[in-house]
Amino acid sequence: MTDDVRNIVLGVVAAGISAALGWLARTSLWKRRLRRKQAFFGLPENAESLLVVNRDPATAEPAVHRFDVFALLELSALIKDCGAHVQMVTQDAVHQGFGERTEFCVGGPGSNRRMVAHMAAMLPGVRVNVDPEPGPDRGAFQIGTERYRMDPGVTEYVLLARLTAGERRDTRPVFLFCGQRAITNQAATRYLARHHERLARKHGSGSFVLLLKVVNSQAYGPDVVELVADVTRAAQTPLPAPAAARTSHRAP
Repeated sequence: MTDDVRNIVLGVVAAGISAALGWLARTSLWKRRLRRKQAFFGLPENAESLLVVNRDPATAEPAVHRFDVFALLELSALIKDCGAHVQMVTQDAVHQGFGERTEFCVGGPGSNRRMVAHMAAMLPGVRVNVDPEPGPDRGAFQIGTERYRMDPGVTEYVLLARLTAGERRDTRPVFLFCGQRAITNQAATRYLARHHERLARKHGSGSFVLLLKVVNSQAYGPDVVELVADVTRAAQTPLPAPAAARTSHRAP
């Protein structure tokens, strides 16, 4: 074997080894990222999850708003990426507790009974105005002492929460997407899909409640989203009871 042939063979072998090492490194990195993603969503391989569908309050017939459909599709893609399975159920057909399966619950309390139950149990510091009558407080959020009103199509708010109950390590989280309008629900699911790695680094496997602002949805749709604040403490602290009305007792 001449020196030239030997050099060619060694070069091919070195290139093959480098390619193999690069593939192994990329595969290892991909697997670590997948495990972190599965841990954050509580979705190990072949796990079961629950996707709770709300209804469109603007229609008399059972229906789902098209922006909520888009939100459900984005969540389904996240679940599939984790190698898990999903069961889709309507908001009035869920009759089970939480913690056994990861749950994704979409829609505010005006369109989702399941959301009402979760907020009462785990977010006692949040109130949502579900009065159907027009007015400045329609759809407004009260979180602790702060109130957040919406300007439809211009400034709207949505709560994105990851909540766990109990101290068991195998307890699955509940993800809430509670928006003032259907387009804000989709904005929250898109925000989660884009930023789940950063959220996992910051919050780990713990609970969090984020208040997001959707900016100019009439022009930008669900794409322009700003983080207003981490409102976890205020949302999980019960609101003070309203002062009881005084009763006047007069002697006859």
